[in-house]
Amino acid sequence: MTAPSPDAELISLIDRIGRRDEVALRLLYDRTAPRLMGLAMRVVRQREWAEDVLQESFMTVWRAAGDYRGTLSPPLAWLGLIVRSRSLDLLRRRTADRAQLTQEFDELMAETIESDAPSPADTADASEQAWALHQCLSRLEARQREVVSLAYLRELSHGELAEQLKLPLGTVKTWIRRGLEKLRLCMGRFA
Repeated sequence: MTAPSPDAELISLIDRIGRRDEVALRLLYDRTAPRLMGLAMRVVRQREWAEDVLQESFMTVWRAAGDYRGTLSPPLAWLGLIVRSRSLDLLRRRTADRAQLTQEFDELMAETIESDAPSPADTADASEQAWALHQCLSRLEARQREVVSLAYLRELSHGELAEQLKLPLGTVKTWIRRGLEKLRLCMGRFA
């Protein structure tokens, strides 16, 4: 029997937090806080501010864990996006120069968070629309959401998807096309 992957363990903790398990929140904090604190420090550049960001981030995790889907985003990327959003919110409130800090943070984030998924920096570029995208993805049918997610988050080609999912290539292409159209219409409502 093999040990669960770090991502699987974090996903399990986030799922438990979604069911209001306070012990799981403490475990998630213990496993991720040092890395997330480092990310917050790189953005806000002051320990006191970074501590505030980390606290706000875990409050956000507590509120949003029920909406998290491990098939759409690796757990550290999701947590990193929350920390980044809270950090930028703090900097906006403090009227800091966001553009330079964001660029530095995105570069450091790409180097810091290791995962077999797409670069967190790529995901972070869309962080301001991440919540809207998550909401829109949840409105797709399960199989359609799976195909779109694998195509864009895991960067699989249509042919690779068809082979992996054991579906006809035409079906995969149709599901992606229709899914993207639904996403475009849904995202237009958030614009």
